[in-house]
Amino acid sequence: MSTIDELKASVQAEIDRHGDDLIGVAKAVLDNPETGFREEKTSRLVGEKFAQLGIPYQGRIAITGLKGVLDGGSAGPTVAVMGELDSLKVLGHPHADPDTDAAHACGHHCQIGMMLGAAVGLMAPGVLENLAGRVALIAVPAEEYIEIEYRDDLRREGKLEFLGGKPEFIRTGALDDVDIAMMTHTSSNSDEGKIAFGGTNNGLVAKRIQFTGRAAHAGGAPHTGINALNAAMIALSAIHAQRETYRDQDTIRIHPIITQGGVSVNSVPADVRMETFVRGKTVEAFQSAGEKVDRALRAGAMAVGGSVTITTLAGYLPLRSDDKMLGLYSANAAKLVGEDSLTRLEHRTGSTDMGDLSHIMPVIHPYVVAATGSGHGNDYIVEDYELGVLTGAKAMAMTVIDLLAAGATKAQEIKAAYNAPMTKAQYLSLMRGMLRERTYTE
Repeated sequence: MSTIDELKASVQAEIDRHGDDLIGVAKAVLDNPETGFREEKTSRLVGEKFAQLGIPYQGRIAITGLKGVLDGGSAGPTVAVMGELDSLKVLGHPHADPDTDAAHACGHHCQIGMMLGAAVGLMAPGVLENLAGRVALIAVPAEEYIEIEYRDDLRREGKLEFLGGKPEFIRTGALDDVDIAMMTHTSSNSDEGKIAFGGTNNGLVAKRIQFTGRAAHAGGAPHTGINALNAAMIALSAIHAQRETYRDQDTIRIHPIITQGGVSVNSVPADVRMETFVRGKTVEAFQSAGEKVDRALRAGAMAVGGSVTITTLAGYLPLRSDDKMLGLYSANAAKLVGEDSLTRLEHRTGSTDMGDLSHIMPVIHPYVVAATGSGHGNDYIVEDYELGVLTGAKAMAMTVIDLLAAGATKAQEIKAAYNAPMTKAQYLSLMRGMLRERTYTE
């Protein structure tokens, strides 16, 4: 029987041997960016790679998601290694799709390379037979919570219930057999060394908003119209006027956009649409802030004599990382990049649906600092693909070995010690309870 160190050495060597192909996959995803629940080409590519590797898999989970499985040599818990399929939409990004503005300005293309890299490493000769349990290889759609109107229409059509990929994986039962999960994101924060880990993230609730007025000739008879754009502008001012009422420790972030401001310049805008997130460090914080946002939206509509329909949609729960898993992961990361190149994170005000998983199972969500530029900006570019794909894959695969070797003792300990904030049933109840649609009129 091989030692754990020997298994890890085999994994690293196998990932290196396939390094060019793994980086090639990441770059192929980069060149074909697709937004959430539209990732057809990316999903097809992952399926092809699973097939080439001989990994049995299920497709079309949450519309475009996939799940492959590697079996260990004996029974035990299941550890998921995840990668996200979707891109953002960023004007002017050098790798943006010219027709859709979709662009990988957050590094998800590297996540797919890392997930497949971990699979390749764990399939090195003699590794899986020394592990107890299974490894689930999961390509998840729609982590970037964008195009809210499009996704909400999918919900109304019955094609999904939640607007994020991992919540849909939870709902459909695709994670019912998973005990522990991990994934690695890219980062451009150079002050965080080469690998950053731990910390917490904001959660969020999303809102789809439609102001309704009355069309009229904008030059000849504006007095007969009701200007829905004015309602939206008043609402935005009212949202801004409340910012001083939020507590610093709740890390509230509210950032609305107008997605439709009118149909023609010579007609009083009668249909104006907005989207916004309300983020916060806790569920209570973002729900409380969301009530203030609703109040501001109503005020805008009432001020001009129009109406507003507010659809509140479940977003993502705050992320929490499992300390015991972080201990295993950070020890492996230190062997790869050196202790001095590691950073322990604190709270981050972005959001991820990995937070949803963290409420029902132990998870980690580390970062490889492989990019430059501003996250979600048109200058966000992954520069170091060895770090961003190969090192990230090695760190996760080595951590899987720690979890599942020696009869999966470590995984069993972590699973038994984890005090999950909620069951799956409680999670679904919370998420469904956030859905609300109301119309307010004069």
